[in-house]
Amino acid sequence: MKHLSKAILGGVGIATVVATAAWAANFNNVTPKEFDPGHTFLVQSTWADGIGCPTKAPVAVYPATHPTTTYTACATGDAHDKQNEGLLLAKTGPTNNNASAGATLNGVGGTKLTELGYDLRKPGLDVTDPRGSHCGNGAPRFNVVASGPATSGNNHLFFIGCNSSDTPPTSDTPEGASNEWQRLRWGSGTILADDANNGFMPTNISGFKVKSIQIVFDEGQDTGPDNFGLAVLDNIDVNKVLVGHGPANAG
Repeated sequence: MKHLSKAILGGVGIATVVATAAWAANFNNVTPKEFDPGHTFLVQSTWADGIGCPTKAPVAVYPATHPTTTYTACATGDAHDKQNEGLLLAKTGPTNNNASAGATLNGVGGTKLTELGYDLRKPGLDVTDPRGSHCGNGAPRFNVVASGPATSGNNHLFFIGCNSSDTPPTSDTPEGASNEWQRLRWGSGTILADDANNGFMPTNISGFKVKSIQIVFDEGQDTGPDNFGLAVLDNIDVNKVLVGHGPANAG
């Protein structure tokens, strides 16, 4: 996270969620967002059918024209996702372009965090594998605005990067018969996040009260290990509540 420029950090202000809900059960939607003040048209955020992690998805084995079996890559998923949607995040070109793709997690205001995560369309067991979705130190990442315990009411901006050395996921499990997805989770009692207010110091934010959560994707095709500039996410997880669908338009 420490390498992010001030220009790139401008993308953190993608959206703000009004604190109205008390529990993660109110987490109900993930809205795509794009930050592109220069109108470069080099970023994209959208939910698209057919690219998510399937759970009991119908399959018509050739030459059948009707489903003959089902296929599961993720054993659990969003029960409301009927078209196997996935969240496509892309940044074309250089990382230093002041633009980012992302999404706003709706209904999280007031939540006391115990777990965050998502499923990443990436084969193998290692987030540094150059195949599949980009998983860098800074993107895709959670931007969490939260206040501390009752003794500390200050709002802090926390970063949780996909492959941040300070905040490794507590679980990195393969999903699917060919390990084509990775289930990344931060939690199990401790959520470490880089605190931007205190010089990116790793901080345990478990139990902090959330003001807003965004996903930000602002690393382009000049960033390894894949130099792909694109990621597909599914089953966004807040305290084990999974959301795997949403509106297509970034707005």
